[in-house]
Amino acid sequence: MRTIGQAKRLIVIVFGFTVLIAGVAMIMLPGPAVIVIPIGLAILATEYIWARKLLDLVKERIRRMNIMKRK
Repeated sequence: MRTIGQAKRLIVIVFGFTVLIAGVAMIMLPGPAVIVIPIGLAILATEYIWARKLLDLVKERIRRMNIMKRK
């Protein structure tokens, strides 16, 4: 059972970093980086505290941008 759990964790980590890297690449390339980067962070946040904190920061900045647009 331990090996299956480790394999699942590795898959989540690899997939999360892949999505995050793709999002960062989309900053320079055409694509929805603003959407993909938080998705990658959300995936990584299931395994890493730093990703959770960074995701919370991104969410807060998006909320602030929405508030500023309404004014």
